[in-house]
Amino acid sequence: MYLFLAFLLVPIIEIALFIQVGGLIGLWPTLAIVVLTAVMGTILVRTQGRMALANLQRSFAELDDPTEPLAHGAMILLSGVLLLTPGFFTDAVGFALLVPTVRLSVFRYLRSKVTITQFQMGPGPQSRPGSSGSDQGDVIDGEFTEVRPRQESLKPSKWVEGPHRH
Repeated sequence: MYLFLAFLLVPIIEIALFIQVGGLIGLWPTLAIVVLTAVMGTILVRTQGRMALANLQRSFAELDDPTEPLAHGAMILLSGVLLLTPGFFTDAVGFALLVPTVRLSVFRYLRSKVTITQFQMGPGPQSRPGSSGSDQGDVIDGEFTEVRPRQESLKPSKWVEGPHRH
């Protein structure tokens, strides 16, 4: 239901803002603002995205919980989408998501609403369900030779009945 309301209300808000701003400053300045915010947003998203990726790589390298860097990266990606969408409301939300303290507040709010039951980094469980675990990690080394059938063996055998029998 919330998604439906978002798809219904956001365009209505954007249209109303376009009409209001366009009436105050005119068509061309309004369009210039929309293009300028898209360009500025793209530059900011690129820089913040690089920092978020560096933080994510650091958390993986140090085997830390990557939840927060992943959430920040997702919010920066959402910010980019909102900034590329023409409109004043989406631009305001997009620019707000580029502010680290806003992202941290959103992350803390979402974290309070979500319960994580298990988190694990590294290799999965040591044994598969139903196995004793003793066969984990065993390596079977071998060699093989590809055997191609001879041409005469491709003919149907005498045991085959039907139109192919000679």
